[in-house]
Amino acid sequence: MITGTGIEPYFILALAALFAGLLDAVAGGGGLIQIPALFEVYPQAAPATLFGTNKLASICGTGIAARTFWKTVPLDFAVLLPATVCALLFSFVGAWTMSIVPPDLFRKILPLILALVAAHVFRNKDFGAQAGDGVSGRKKTISAALLGAVMGFYDGFLGPGTGSFLVFLLVRFFGQDFLRASASAKIINVACNLAALVWFVPNTEPLWGIAVVMALANMLGASLGARLAIKEGAAFVRRVFLVAVVSLIAKTVWDAYLR
Repeated sequence: MITGTGIEPYFILALAALFAGLLDAVAGGGGLIQIPALFEVYPQAAPATLFGTNKLASICGTGIAARTFWKTVPLDFAVLLPATVCALLFSFVGAWTMSIVPPDLFRKILPLILALVAAHVFRNKDFGAQAGDGVSGRKKTISAALLGAVMGFYDGFLGPGTGSFLVFLLVRFFGQDFLRASASAKIINVACNLAALVWFVPNTEPLWGIAVVMALANMLGASLGARLAIKEGAAFVRRVFLVAVVSLIAKTVWDAYLR
């Protein structure tokens, strides 16, 4: 166990944030690295303090990735706009709900949901390889709003794998390829993180010094990850997505049943 004093915590958490930003920019799942690192370095800190610190760092990296994707990847604003607005609103509700409702039941169900996601992608080799057909018309707008509401609430309430869930759902229901889905997920994630911070910052005491160091490292990792995803394309994002989801399954099983 590492104590949260001296220069060592800054170095360890900066390294964790760097890799978290890179992974999250490509396929989601950055919290798989960043959140456990915070809990390892500061085991006595209040969970809300660490989640708030994580959000402060994450929003900076996600913002950089979103900006990079925005300039390069064609986006479907008919999906993106309603999803982002609803994510912004419901992430705040989720963060508030976390303060009054223990999320233990959701932690036990999460590994099963992730396993179903991984099985679907493994079974369908062409899933997300290129853009396809999805819902359209008014149904598209309603579905996008529902996606943003559900994932925004989940991100504020619990959080692990939000980016990966967003990528999967954007591919599955809106016909996006993995690259475009990853780009859209980053923008929706910015809204989730921003809304959650509206609750976390006034109601908790984030570790501001650590948050700044992690934010800078996360931004560097996110910039590298977004450029790598754009260069390598949808097939590469799909492979990284599967690695992230399988790792999330292992982590959530450990948290819910073994620890």
